[in-house]
Amino acid sequence: MRFAFILDPLAALKAYKDSSVAMMREAARRGHEVWAIQREALIWREGVVAAAATRIALHDDDHDWFSAAETATQLLTAYDAVLMRQDPPFDFEYVAATWLLERAVAAGARVFNNPRAIRDHSEKIAITEFAQFTATTLVARDAADLHAFIDELGDVVLKPLDGMGGSSIFRVKRDDPNRNVIVETLTDLGRRTIMAQRYLPAIREGDKRILLIDGKPVSHALARIPKPGESRGNLAAGGSGVARPLSPRDREIAETLGPILAARGLLLVGLDVIGDYLTEINVTSPTCFVEITAQAGVPVAGLFVDALEARCR
Repeated sequence: MRFAFILDPLAALKAYKDSSVAMMREAARRGHEVWAIQREALIWREGVVAAAATRIALHDDDHDWFSAAETATQLLTAYDAVLMRQDPPFDFEYVAATWLLERAVAAGARVFNNPRAIRDHSEKIAITEFAQFTATTLVARDAADLHAFIDELGDVVLKPLDGMGGSSIFRVKRDDPNRNVIVETLTDLGRRTIMAQRYLPAIREGDKRILLIDGKPVSHALARIPKPGESRGNLAAGGSGVARPLSPRDREIAETLGPILAARGLLLVGLDVIGDYLTEINVTSPTCFVEITAQAGVPVAGLFVDALEARCR
């Protein structure tokens, strides 16, 4: 089969831990063609979507992990599947890419995750569809509403709706002398909507990333444990990852959401769970393949390519 991956610049990918690289290596190991596309190369003209793409060979050396074989501009329908693996931020250009990819889908291309589903699922606000699994949460932009929430709960987490990797996430207590400026900064003086959630002490045990592959949960999650003095478990914020089997509550959440999200064309989803509570639904570029495989022996990339091949058949 021929698989095209829409990626960040190849030279910037950290092959030793990158989930997209793990996917591509597994696909190449099975004899599939692997092509790389940069998001800015997508074009639409006269009813079809095409892109300049580079066919790459994959190597096991993490310092020299690929070599370019050929470059060609091709219709997206020429591939068995196109995988949107561009990292956030989910800005206007990302949205524009989903519009173009949606046109490719209309012409017969298989795109994962489905571009409309990516666009329709804010990674933060998507949890509101499944409120039975969430901690006490507020989505608002008015300072009075946010301060009332902080006063009511006493210890909360504030975060922007378009952040990633733990960026601009604040833990704010009722008596925090900086709470006014934090709210003002995150909301841009009331011009931006943000999310507030009850602080969950279980973060000390890790922010669990649960992977759903075509609606089915991977047996182990990666618990991202905050470094001392931190309230964020994100690996990008210095957290350490520990693979753990799913708890009964993890499975309840994953098995409820899995079939619903898969039916919408979300082949790969990363659920974030702290303690017993769902905190985010990641659909743009879920990660943690390499860490779970290395620690738990679960062939996550193999499970993903199995599902991709099945969808393509």
